[in-house]
Amino acid sequence: MNNRSSATHAARAAVGLLAIAVLAALLGGCGSSSSGDSSEPVSLTGSGVPNGDLANTRHFKGAAIDSSTVGELEVAWKLPLKATSAFGSYAAAPVISKGVMYSQDLASNVQAIEVESGKVLWTASFEQPDHGPNGVTVAEGLVFGVTPTEAFALNQKTGQEEWSVELARNSKEGLDMAPGYKDGLVYVSTVPVNVEEFYGGNGVGILWALDAKTGKKAWKFNTVPNDLWGNPKVNSGGGLWYPPAFDEEGSMYIAVGNPGPIPGTNKYPWGSSRPGPNLYTDSIVKLDAKTGKMDWYFQLTPHDVNDWDLNDPPILVDSGGKEMVIGAGKSGIVIALDRKTGKLLWKRPVGMHNGHDDIGEEAMKRIVPQLPVEILPGSLGGVIAPMATDGSTVFVPVVNGSLTLSGQEEKSEGGPGNGEIVALDLATGKVKWKEEVATPAFGYLTVANDLVFATTYDGSVSAFDTKTGTVVWREKLPAGTNSGVTVSGEMLIAPAGVAAAAGQEAQIVAYKLGG
Repeated sequence: MNNRSSATHAARAAVGLLAIAVLAALLGGCGSSSSGDSSEPVSLTGSGVPNGDLANTRHFKGAAIDSSTVGELEVAWKLPLKATSAFGSYAAAPVISKGVMYSQDLASNVQAIEVESGKVLWTASFEQPDHGPNGVTVAEGLVFGVTPTEAFALNQKTGQEEWSVELARNSKEGLDMAPGYKDGLVYVSTVPVNVEEFYGGNGVGILWALDAKTGKKAWKFNTVPNDLWGNPKVNSGGGLWYPPAFDEEGSMYIAVGNPGPIPGTNKYPWGSSRPGPNLYTDSIVKLDAKTGKMDWYFQLTPHDVNDWDLNDPPILVDSGGKEMVIGAGKSGIVIALDRKTGKLLWKRPVGMHNGHDDIGEEAMKRIVPQLPVEILPGSLGGVIAPMATDGSTVFVPVVNGSLTLSGQEEKSEGGPGNGEIVALDLATGKVKWKEEVATPAFGYLTVANDLVFATTYDGSVSAFDTKTGTVVWREKLPAGTNSGVTVSGEMLIAPAGVAAAAGQEAQIVAYKLGG
């Protein structure tokens, strides 16, 4: 949730202490346009892939749940979440492989759970608090994940650790993503953040490719330079929140986080300690998956001073005869790029904006606003959680929240506010429909047949009609959530990992058609 000032990383993991406080207070226009091209999304099937497939579509095919059956969903089982973290208990998307769900909590612990019964088959305990959105990936008989300092592989049948490798170089770095996997390599990135540090100096986001069987390092790609634009004592940046997307031609696509400090320091205002655009922060980057060699990059927010990570996992689609990569992040702007060239095809602001979309580029030119200044979206706003697509539409979860900058080291969130679910035509970026939701849409979106499922921070899980945005089903979870749902066959798995109000209990809830 979801940076990364302390408030922002809180949003990413369990939306943080500020948002938890706001949740306690929060508890208690549909339009249409042409449908565009209806080509199927790229769908490289993979066992236990966090985002549905290797193209990150979050389109769960083969599910029995649709608009005609969703009303038959009943609770099949619940599993308590006992992890202790300042950011909640859970922030991941569970994965399912061969009838078993693999789940990681915010203490880095991993469990294998029988989907039909909820029986825990094994637990691998780490008890190392993390921000998230973490999670695991399953392939080659192994379960891949991270702790705040290491990447690891567990035996899929027993949970026994097969290998681990330390990747954080210093106390300013951490790991908190679900790994990517393709053709024998596991992909994990460091970030300049951990539970003790938020963008302290000398935190470098590095993407590592590891041998899946041994953990041996195959190659690395620095998402920001080791010298951190000439001032490593002050600067930091980069890294990945989510797994890369992989195409059928051997390429991978990554989305990179923001630079720091944000917006600057009293000595170095408006990011002047890190002159220039600060590549490859806030960028989509295309790499050769076997070698790490860069093909192209597209930077959405040069010289970011707003904490506007381009954090969402890139989505690969074929639409209107074009092979595209779709990206979004906390700037609240969705972009479509040509997969071959990286050329911008369209971009669409979503949610609330108030005229500061180019503040980073202006700051790079020493054109700066007078303080204090309110900015929309803030570091708790924009598109924090993964999008989903059905092949003709991309569905976008939006958070409307502002950030007020009173000084270079003085900033405050205006509160998470409300949210929106927005449907965009893949071919053109035009809005098909949008629906407001009462609390922030911090959870992953999920498509199953003619439904798109969304969770909101108050603990609601809703199914929207993909064509119209009409809500056809809604349930209340036993706690708040910033996780999405996972769908498999007749089952829908919904984690509720933020027990922020009296009487709430963090749990994973499994729904089944017919109960």
